[in-house]
Order: sequence, then C-alpha cells, then structure tokens
Amino acid sequence: MSPRDPEILTFGCRLNLFESEVMRAHVRAAGVAEDLVIVNSCAVTAEAERQVRQAIRSARRRNPAATIVVTGCAAQIAPERFAAMPEVDRVVGNAEKLRAETWGEQPSERVRVGDITSVRETAGHLVACFDAHTRAFLQVQNGCDHRCTFCVIPYGRGPSRSVPAEEVIAQVEALVADGVKEVVLTGVDVTAYGGDLPGQPALGRLAGEVLSRVPELPRLRLSSLDPVEIDDEIWRLLAEEPRLMPHLHLSLQAGDDAILKRMKRRHLRADAIACAARARRLRPEIALGADLIAGFPTETEAMFGRTLDLVEECGLVHLHVFPYSERPGTPAARMPPVPVPERRERARRLREAGARAHRGFLAAKIGRSQEVLLESKGFGRTPDFALVQVRQPAPAGTIVPAMPFGLESDHLLA
Repeated sequence: MSPRDPEILTFGCRLNLFESEVMRAHVRAAGVAEDLVIVNSCAVTAEAERQVRQAIRSARRRNPAATIVVTGCAAQIAPERFAAMPEVDRVVGNAEKLRAETWGEQPSERVRVGDITSVRETAGHLVACFDAHTRAFLQVQNGCDHRCTFCVIPYGRGPSRSVPAEEVIAQVEALVADGVKEVVLTGVDVTAYGGDLPGQPALGRLAGEVLSRVPELPRLRLSSLDPVEIDDEIWRLLAEEPRLMPHLHLSLQAGDDAILKRMKRRHLRADAIACAARARRLRPEIALGADLIAGFPTETEAMFGRTLDLVEECGLVHLHVFPYSERPGTPAARMPPVPVPERRERARRLREAGARAHRGFLAAKIGRSQEVLLESKGFGRTPDFALVQVRQPAPAGTIVPAMPFGLESDHLLA
C-alpha cells in the first residue's frame, strides 16, 4: 500500500493547530499506509470535550475502516474515557504525539499516555506553516505553572518549559529561507518563556534576538500574553521595532476584580486598562485583542457589566469569548454557578460588543493604504491583523500595498 495523508481533526487553541501539522509531517515521513484519522482534542471546556466525542463518532460512521487515534489535552487528562469508546483504536498523550517514533512504529499498547507533569523538555524542532507558507507558528514554550481555578490545561500540558534561543533562531532562519514572511512565537503560557532556562531570559529578549539576528524576517508576531507578565524588552521592541507587529492578544478573562481573584488570575482590572493604555501610547496604531469568559461562578450582572465595559475601556477589537463551562475537579466547579442560559446570554452580549468594535476598527481603515501579507485566494492580513480581501491579488507570500474601499462581513475589501 502507498502512504496516505492522515485526516486530522483539530480542536482548541492555535498550539493544537501547530501540533497537528507536526503530527502530519511525522506521519508523512513514516510512510504510514493505513487510513488514519487523528483527533487532536481540547479540554478547555466541557463543551469542547463533548464536541470531540461527537467528532469521533462521526468519523467512525464516515469511515468504518479507518484507524482512529485520539490525542490532545482531553485525551491526556482522561485517557480511559476515550479508550472506553468503541470507535477509538488508540489514545496517545500530549508528549507522545510529538515524537516521530509514535507514528512510525507498530504500537504495542492501545493507550500510550505518560505522566505529563514529569516532562521537562520542549522539542525545539517543532514548527508548522500555514496559509500557503506565508505564516509559521513556532512553539517556543509549552506547559503552565499557574493554577487558575477554572483551568485544567496544566494537567494536560505539564510544567512550563522553554526552547533555547539558539534553536528558535535556527528555526526562524530556516523558515525565512523557505519563503515564510511572518513568524508567530507561540506557547501555552508564552510570557513564562525562559523561566526554566539558564539566566532566565524573558520572552522580550528572545524576540529581540530573533529580530536582530534574522534581519530578513519581515514580520514577527507574539501569541496570547498575560498583561502583567509583558517584560520591559517587549515594551521597548513594541515602541522601536516596526517588524514586531502592532497587535497584542491579551489573556484577560474578566473585568471585575472579585471575579479575577476567584479565577486566581495574576492581574486586576486596573492592570488590564494600564496595559492597554501603555501599548497604545508606545504604538498608537496597535490593535488589541483579548480572551474573555462570560458567566463565571458568582458573577452578578454588575460584575459582568464591568467585563463588558472593558471592551471599550481597553479598546479591544479582536475578541475570543467563551461562556464558562465547568471542568470537574477544578476549584471553580465547586463555586455557586451562574445559570447556563444566563452565561450564554452574557457571551452573546460580549460577542456583539466585540463585533461592533471590530467593525469600527475595520471601517477606520477605509481610504488608508495598508501593507497586506497575502495568504491565499486573495486574502491577507495587515500588521494589526485586519483581514483584507484584495480584488487584484498578487501571489501568496507577497507583501503588497492595498487601498481599502469597503467592508464585507468580517473583512475589508481593497
């Protein structure tokens, strides 16, 4: 039999998207001939896990002869739950899924899930390209040492660990040589980068070294940041280095101090507002995004209102909104809950506020020339991550000046 490309169903964060491409490369390199479906699961909410189980059943109905392998955070945390599903052939842990040998050998056991809390290395060779090889996500950090009361991800990802700078720079050089125009430094808790390395170099130092030692890289972008862990070097680069993109996505979660404390977050409302103000002062054209949770336990309407107000007060234009979902075993799951319909309604209101802000952000660009990195089918991104459809497209991977003349749904026409 000739090798086959695996079908990969990815749930959750961008890091999972990245790791799915790593697995795809391993399967291709191993020359796997079987009909393979890999389900890369997410455990961030109970709803995410429900969707994973639904996708597994659907994959089996669609392809009765396939080998179905389940991996990702949900599989890491509760492997027995997925192993009990008759549709599942193998369960693979988060560390094991990134090892080439996992995909190039005949498995001797149905479940291969190690103790993620004992993992101390992050494989520095991991890289994945998207969007016609114009943008690449580079994993520089994995795991998390914090214990937010709503989150099970540390139990799925293990402790924080970082890729040494020399390995990161070598990977960026290889990506640029392959034609990549934008690199995104990503991780589970990327602002924790370097805490486990000699000398404890912070994320800003890593970003600065990438920019100075790979001058051919046109664009560097950072993934989700904790507002109180943005180091001084990141702020300096934001002010002085145009190749660091004017776009920050902040892990805020809420805008009420009591809720933030019950979440066991590391910042308060004032910290979020100060972070946004500092970013805009240093880089006036910056666009800010955020993760926000609606309906966290004990959240009153007044508390929710402070989160809703944060969209305008921080000038947030790229929102990721989640209605709170209980995760068994977490402290938040034992707190007095907000009724589910109320959570959904609050999430809807947050999304509406985010959509209005995003539309205003796009409208302000009409008639003002934008530098767009084209990806595919005439679409591309500005430095501040606005999506643009160019009517006279150049080849993917080209950075072109584009003049927006109108809006359509969630993107500009140019």
